[in-house]
Amino acid sequence: MPDDRQDLFRYVVEEFAEDYREGEMERREFLRRMTLLGGGALGARTLLTSLGIAGVSAAELAQAQAAPPQPDQASGAGMVDPQDPSIVVKPVTYEANGFTNLAYLARPAGGGNAPGVLVIHENKGLQLHIQDIARRLAKAGYVAMAPDLVSKIGGTAQYLDTARVSSYLAQTSGDEHVTNLLAALKVLEAQPGVQGVGAVGFCFGGGLTWRLSTAAPELKAAVAFYGPAPDLAKVPDIKAAVLGLYGGNDTRINSGIPALEAALKAAGTTYATKIYDGAGHAFNNDTGQGYVKAAADDAWAQTLSWFGKYLKQG
Repeated sequence: MPDDRQDLFRYVVEEFAEDYREGEMERREFLRRMTLLGGGALGARTLLTSLGIAGVSAAELAQAQAAPPQPDQASGAGMVDPQDPSIVVKPVTYEANGFTNLAYLARPAGGGNAPGVLVIHENKGLQLHIQDIARRLAKAGYVAMAPDLVSKIGGTAQYLDTARVSSYLAQTSGDEHVTNLLAALKVLEAQPGVQGVGAVGFCFGGGLTWRLSTAAPELKAAVAFYGPAPDLAKVPDIKAAVLGLYGGNDTRINSGIPALEAALKAAGTTYATKIYDGAGHAFNNDTGQGYVKAAADDAWAQTLSWFGKYLKQG
């Protein structure tokens, strides 16, 4: 597996392992996901060994592999209604990497000029939560577009089993994902009234936000929620003002912050980071077990403030 794919693949493997160790994922579901990512029991054993997890029998792996998936299309309590009269939502498509990509677009009703924000989903695909993020941005005065990076295999909505979505995303190269996102940016820029573009991403999508920032000089502002750092050698290519938001308990991701900050400072990049004590990975997702309302509320306020300063006014 090429290094570019290995980075994303390992990120997803470690995220599942973290969820399992912290009690947010049942053992059978964790083992089922390892068999999907490993391509079977043998590959799962290799992954489990690399994670330091022993004592898994062949029978347990077989039972896990045969277990039904756990659907994950939950709605958050405070979601913006798609029928809210202050916004307009619709599906859009665009071509990239030789196939048709799907996306979700939300904008303020009534037309007029507004900045655009690309919304990059977690490793579960274009879930209802991410669509809600796009609607929140539309209510805040932005044209928001959330690409579905699972489009090549039919789109997120085709899969109740988010583990299969995650497996596909992990086994697809970061370069392919970024190429799709660059094409999506062009579609967003071409929307009526869009003036200036930014990006926001979460978890897996937070990492892709950092990567996209190194490849898209047209970005004026970006916000990465608990995403792994990009190739530090490419940090000088970032032209956007970038805000990184992290959970204090998310040691796996946070270990990369000091080196990233040093690279950003050396490159003269406009950036800021904020770490929320007592919050873990995915603290912003109000449909997940890791949701921390106080941290999520503040992080959203920070996001809007950042875009207000560097995208609306920049």
